[in-house]
Amino acid sequence: QEASGESREAREMTGADVRHRFPGVRDGWARFDGPAGTQMVDVAIRAASEWSASGNNANTHGAFAAANATDDLLERARGVVAQLLDADPQSVVFGANMTTLTFAFTRAVARTLQPGDRVVGTRLDHDANVSPWRIACEESGAEHVLAPFSTVDGRLDMDALAALITPNTKWVAVTGASNLIGTMPDVKAVVALAHRVGARVFVDAVHLAPHMPVSVRDIGCDVLATSPYKWYGPHAGVLCIEPNLLNALPVAKVRPADDVGPRRFETGTPNFENIAATEAAARYLLEEDMASVAAYEQEVFAPLLNGLLAMAHVRVWGPPTFEARTPTVAFTVDGVSPDRVAEALAAAKIAVWSGSSYAVELVSHLGLTESGGVVRAGVVRYVTHDDVQRLLSVVQSLA
Repeated sequence: QEASGESREAREMTGADVRHRFPGVRDGWARFDGPAGTQMVDVAIRAASEWSASGNNANTHGAFAAANATDDLLERARGVVAQLLDADPQSVVFGANMTTLTFAFTRAVARTLQPGDRVVGTRLDHDANVSPWRIACEESGAEHVLAPFSTVDGRLDMDALAALITPNTKWVAVTGASNLIGTMPDVKAVVALAHRVGARVFVDAVHLAPHMPVSVRDIGCDVLATSPYKWYGPHAGVLCIEPNLLNALPVAKVRPADDVGPRRFETGTPNFENIAATEAAARYLLEEDMASVAAYEQEVFAPLLNGLLAMAHVRVWGPPTFEARTPTVAFTVDGVSPDRVAEALAAAKIAVWSGSSYAVELVSHLGLTESGGVVRAGVVRYVTHDDVQRLLSVVQSLA
């Protein structure tokens, strides 16, 4: 027991030590709001500032030094992000955010769809992986259907999904992890089901990438989306698009833009300072090692989940165990609206979110839309055991 205690103390100290890398958490707040966006790590903040002050702000494909520097930045950043996600560097597309990139991507896909085609999604997904596909189907005449999940444990109904993936299915859009309840579907199994009928797969890894090692090559998906601002970087988005698909899709672009490669999807001038910060954040996570990040977060998350499950006046929605889930929990308190719970926590300088967190279909499927959704608390790298105890104390006081 003593050895176990020492190990936990050492890990706790490691977590506390990391906090100095995040200027945004020095104000005494316990920040469980990370699933909507994390605080930036120091190296990412510096990278954006230093790029802005470097004189290299120019554009691509020029004959002078600053233009060459922007080319080098894009190539280098694609390589580092590709290393983080175990993807082909030529698949990495930078953009404003995942939602904007996904709308641009599905607009291109819509031009390849026709009546009789089907796109399959899930009710577990963030609306950024639902509405863009719904609109693409409305514009093309294709059919958009959604697979359900279990309201008991939040797991994707794989049998129902398999039944929906018919020979006329062209795309399957699935989350790597629910941004609201943390459920991690078996995306490799989804890919296998889709590829069996010749369909392609779009994985929303926005909530997965901050918490677990991600390998695009191992998953085998055709597209994977993520958001650097969920993993300690700037407000930006990344799509990893299989290069042959990337080069073949009829994207909307200006005529001088590249006809092949990631730049054909990066409309207009890239946000170079944010790309510099994205590169720095990706390097930070490579240095931290995502397996170590996952282990630390699960250690801190365990007492949070167990503590909430032990409270008679609290209901946890989604997986009640630690299997195949991220360190994010959704809960409600008997007799207290989610907004009121969030306000009580905020009064104690504890940041959480209330409502649907854009998981519109998920909240509707749970029957919680009219009652205001849920309270969401997520553990990220700079959250500590002390933060967890503060949150549990306030929630307990609401009994």
